[in-house]
Amino acid sequence: MSVKNIVFLVLLLFIPVSLAAHYLEWGDLIVFVTAGLAILPLAAWMGAATEEIAVVVGPTLGGLLNATFGNATELIIALVALNAGLVNVVKASITGSIIGNLLLVMGLSMLLGGLRHKEQTFQPIVARVNASAMNLAVIAILLPTAMNYTAQGIGEETLQYLSVAVAVVLILVYILTLIFSMKTHAYLYDVGVAEIETEENPHPKPNIFLWSGVLLVCTLLVAVESELLVDALEVATSQLGLTALFTGVILVPIVGNAAEHATAVTVAMKDKMDLSVSVAVGSSMQIALFVAPVLVIAGWILGQPMDLDFQPFELVAVVVSVLIANSISSDGKSNWLEGTLLLAAYTVLGFAFYFHPDVGGLG
Repeated sequence: MSVKNIVFLVLLLFIPVSLAAHYLEWGDLIVFVTAGLAILPLAAWMGAATEEIAVVVGPTLGGLLNATFGNATELIIALVALNAGLVNVVKASITGSIIGNLLLVMGLSMLLGGLRHKEQTFQPIVARVNASAMNLAVIAILLPTAMNYTAQGIGEETLQYLSVAVAVVLILVYILTLIFSMKTHAYLYDVGVAEIETEENPHPKPNIFLWSGVLLVCTLLVAVESELLVDALEVATSQLGLTALFTGVILVPIVGNAAEHATAVTVAMKDKMDLSVSVAVGSSMQIALFVAPVLVIAGWILGQPMDLDFQPFELVAVVVSVLIANSISSDGKSNWLEGTLLLAAYTVLGFAFYFHPDVGGLG
């Protein structure tokens, strides 16, 4: 058993601890920390279950399953927060997931992979397609924000309608990217993946009913732990001296994305940079083109004012992240210095969000 799996097994102990902390009223800070730690292994098991089911159902349906459940943990946390009226936290978590995957995950992957292997390569065509998709995501959140700041007296309802219309377009584009990656140009995405599956899945076909049960149980437990996390969020962050903006941009995405982070770094160190970049950039694309639009539509249904009008500072962070990630990945090659540059950019943004006065608050 790998060290990563041992760590995730130990972290499962925080599930009963977090429930005890909540019902025995040990304090919001303890509930917040233990619920966050409990979500980490659950996200990992959800990812493992999805991959095992994908082996049985075949590449096309399996790819669709991975595409749907790839960011299920972040989506569940965001939906719980949205239902609780914490719209600013939801928007911040979208921002944080995008910059975290592009800068932190890809940076760590390129750094650690580059230290072990002098130069690593991946498909430049895929990198360009991903860059174009991320540019679209930037446009999607730039226009509602620009409209709000340039049009005098624009109503919240108008911004909501614009955001819903943009969300529908983004979801359609996401569906087209799935057709591109799984059907018409699947050969571009197969490099390195088959070898990884051979290395990591030498056993016979898994039991689909067992892993479906695991996926269901983990999804329900993530929903429960997300409720605990969100309920304790306001008090816990104030006790830690953190703003809701910093918590949403930095802490929440790390909790929801930890399992994917570990996978991307691990395969990069095995010189499988194609798969590593696919995990990091693909996750950002999924957040921008699927999760964010779904949250906008969910907010519309739930009566919460969730739109694509982000804070200008969050917008700047996303634009900067997409620009540097696209410029570094465009040639299809990476090394440890490029990874360091991405991590440096993430660190600078982290400091900026830490010191930024969060005038918007949680709601």
